[in-house]
Amino acid sequence: HPLTAPCTAAAAAMGVRQLAATVAAGGAALLLTGRAADAFYLPGVNPQSFSEGDPVKMKVNKMTSQKTLLPVDYYRLPFCQPEGGPKMDNENLGEFLVGDRIESSPYRLRMKQDMYCEQVCITNLGRGEQKGVSPNKVVRAIRKSYHNNWIVDNLSAASKIEDDTTITTRYWQGFPVGFVASDTQKAYVHNHVNLEIMYHPVETETDKYRVVRFTVEPFSVKHDFEPAEDDDDDTDQDEDGDGADKPYKVATIVNPIPSCNGRNSMHTNYDMVYARGREPQLASGKVLFTYDVIWTENSDLHWASRWDIYLSMDDAIPAKVHWLSIANSLVIVFVLSAMIAAILVRNLRRDYARYNKLATDEEKAEDLEEFGWKLVHADVFRPPGFSPMLLAVCCGTGAQLLCMA
Repeated sequence: HPLTAPCTAAAAAMGVRQLAATVAAGGAALLLTGRAADAFYLPGVNPQSFSEGDPVKMKVNKMTSQKTLLPVDYYRLPFCQPEGGPKMDNENLGEFLVGDRIESSPYRLRMKQDMYCEQVCITNLGRGEQKGVSPNKVVRAIRKSYHNNWIVDNLSAASKIEDDTTITTRYWQGFPVGFVASDTQKAYVHNHVNLEIMYHPVETETDKYRVVRFTVEPFSVKHDFEPAEDDDDDTDQDEDGDGADKPYKVATIVNPIPSCNGRNSMHTNYDMVYARGREPQLASGKVLFTYDVIWTENSDLHWASRWDIYLSMDDAIPAKVHWLSIANSLVIVFVLSAMIAAILVRNLRRDYARYNKLATDEEKAEDLEEFGWKLVHADVFRPPGFSPMLLAVCCGTGAQLLCMA
């Protein structure tokens, strides 16, 4: 940089006190001019404010299960995809290190704009459940208790559980892909969700709002529908290009519930879904996915406290210890450790035996060179000849990543 040389010369000329004073003055100047500069937003740390009508991105993460330790990518299942295909949307290194696979979604949200039975797409979940036939991917995921993990403004979705015993509302992370009926033992998919988002007005800014809670209420609704003429069952694109400002329609629902008839401004609820004559949606065949968006103002819940429900979930889903996986991992570690130890001990014994035996006159004359572990025993604690600081930084960073990840 052209200013590097003059600044370096000035720093060398001044004393330590003058240099410290200059650095302090420069820091104060940066603080004073911070309003004019663009701020650096670290996801999950600094709050993000929205104006009314601003788009709010909803992202999807990998699906997790209690019954298995293997996560599944969200789009491994035939769910609705965004226009142009899903794109990776990791916003920081921590999300990548913990194994998150955050991707874009076709769900469209706008600040303080409620939506009623908005259509997403029509997708084919696969063949139905039959004896002697392998079930489709969605059915297998439901029977393994996989959960969807959606994200809005870096806030993970939470599901509500009404506890009749203590008469309280409890929360747990994510929501199930579907459920297995106790009477028919068939798998049903949650093809409708109520996205309930709470926001808090920003006290220091006018007409600005922040997301403070994100809950999902899933439903299984059997929509009898007729696909729209421009729907090809493989995409959810909007040819007009203004789908964010008007209802997105891919099908005409023949037997709509009250929230989907287009005449009533009513959000989907339990009574609509389980009314007389209504049935849940089987996890097979062509399925129409829909959603509601409910915005609620909560002036008492501040942005700094929006993670409290996750810290006080009180084991709404009981933790399950995977003893078989733990035992399998321990056996592999012990076997590999024993193999390496046996190889090292064998080599060391051979070296000791060779060094301890009496050397013959011929060997003394040849001045036998060192071999084996003696070739490196003096190099273990010798500092590197090139940039020891670089080695220290790499070792420290690697140790931190190993312990924190």
